[in-house]
Order: sequence, then C-alpha cells, then structure tokens
Amino acid sequence: MDDLKKENFKRISENRVKKITEMISKLHNLNNPQYYEYTQSDIDSIFNQIQEELDKQKKLFSKNNKGRRAIL
Repeated sequence: MDDLKKENFKRISENRVKKITEMISKLHNLNNPQYYEYTQSDIDSIFNQIQEELDKQKKLFSKNNKGRRAIL
C-alpha cells in the first residue's frame, strides 16, 4: 500500500472513529428520567439501528478487502 494512502487512511479514520465514539457516548445523556421518558423498545430500536449500520459498514469493508492481503 502506498505510504501516503496508508497515512491518509490512518489520519482520517482515527478522526472519524473519535467523532463517532463521542456521539455514541452522548446517548447516555438521554438516560435522565427527569427530562426524558422512554421504553425498552425505544432503547432497543436505537441500538438496533446503530448495530445495523455498523454491520453494513463492516460488510462493505470486507467486500472491498477481498483478495487483498492483510497489512499488519
């Protein structure tokens, strides 16, 4: 893999992963019954949506990575 491409991937992916994990951690702010009311079904729906998108993105990476050797 081209060193520039590898560095770009690393830089951009680290930034995006950081943003995503920060947003996910903010879900906890909804866990305040003084301000919000929700059911287990609501919570399940949130996490199912997130998991579906994670699975979709992982599948796309796997599909694009077939035939390439792993770089460690």
